[in-house]
Amino acid sequence: MATQTLERRDAKSTIKVIDADTHYTEPYDLWTKRAPAKYKDRVPQVKELDGQLCWVLDGNISIGTGPHPNSSIRKDGTKVRVLQDFLDLRYDDVHAASSDVKARLKVMDDIGVQAQILYPNILGFGGQKTGKVDAELRQVCVEIYNDAMAEVQQESGQRMFPMALLPWWDIKAAVKETERCAAMGLRGININSDPQDHKDPQGNQLPDLGNTYWDPLWDVCIDKKLPVNFHIGASDSAIDWMGNQGWPSLSRDLRSGIGGAMIFFSNGKVVSNLIYSGMLDRKPELKFVSVESGAGWVPFLMEALDYQLKEIAEGKSFNLKPSEYFKRNFYACFWFEKEGVADTLRKVGIDNVMFETDFPHPTSLFPIENLEARLGDLTHEEKAKVLGLNAAKLYRIDL
Repeated sequence: MATQTLERRDAKSTIKVIDADTHYTEPYDLWTKRAPAKYKDRVPQVKELDGQLCWVLDGNISIGTGPHPNSSIRKDGTKVRVLQDFLDLRYDDVHAASSDVKARLKVMDDIGVQAQILYPNILGFGGQKTGKVDAELRQVCVEIYNDAMAEVQQESGQRMFPMALLPWWDIKAAVKETERCAAMGLRGININSDPQDHKDPQGNQLPDLGNTYWDPLWDVCIDKKLPVNFHIGASDSAIDWMGNQGWPSLSRDLRSGIGGAMIFFSNGKVVSNLIYSGMLDRKPELKFVSVESGAGWVPFLMEALDYQLKEIAEGKSFNLKPSEYFKRNFYACFWFEKEGVADTLRKVGIDNVMFETDFPHPTSLFPIENLEARLGDLTHEEKAKVLGLNAAKLYRIDL
């Protein structure tokens, strides 16, 4: 085993694999080296604050103590599986593939992955940490991130596909940035799942995503064929890695384990609200992805939504059953699920699931072993769809 490249001989698949959820460890200078002079001291950067190094926004607002590399893969290719050891890691401790494009491509080649979809860390999975500063600075931070990600995609030879962050607090700016990112070649957007918890630049409370207020954004996504991605923890209210799910008597690492598991289900709330809002009758072509949330809960939730609509909301109706909207408009991503996975994926819908690893995060599927064998009795055609073809079609990736 060549640990420096994370090689796993039994990981390679005869199928071209697309990893639908990975993360990019933002270099310390991602924003500062691209920022106009007037913003260099205000954009995200690593500096000492109150005696501790951390990621800082607008000069003195902490958005991540440590500063942490958001990677659990050590330089030697081994994975950290103890919470405190993970929290103690620094950039010099982790594998270069966390942030270096050439190193990442080498890893992808070694484990048999053709392409990856990338999500952010520092500004929040849905860009929610920008909510701490004024609209002008928020806009600059998002644009710089997207510029950098377009560079990553280009450098990777169209094998790494970052999802664009949006200035979701301003619908006109969000539409404009979506159009700009599409012109740069980015293949999807990633936004805050709960904008209703925030205000627009004029101080007005933002509506939830079911409101017609968001239709101009959905229209440009449909026009540009950009899926709308909801990564778990994509809002202030949705993210709870350490805190409220586990009982106080449990140790911190066990509470974190429960929090990490329960946060998967939080995306069920997003999916349910999108369906019950009726917005999919207005925008039938729109595609959504539930990222890093697993797939096993989907069949039960869809059955429950069908049942609840009939039993406690009589008189309310949509063009389709809730479960039918999922089959038409949604994708789920799975990674660690093995028990009865073939039956689960068929219940979700073979055309509605994509494979992910979450590399290089702590919950990542690492190492990837016996990939095709993990999928039980799925046919070769079904395996090809869930491991790569569905993602290739959705994100317009040439295999």
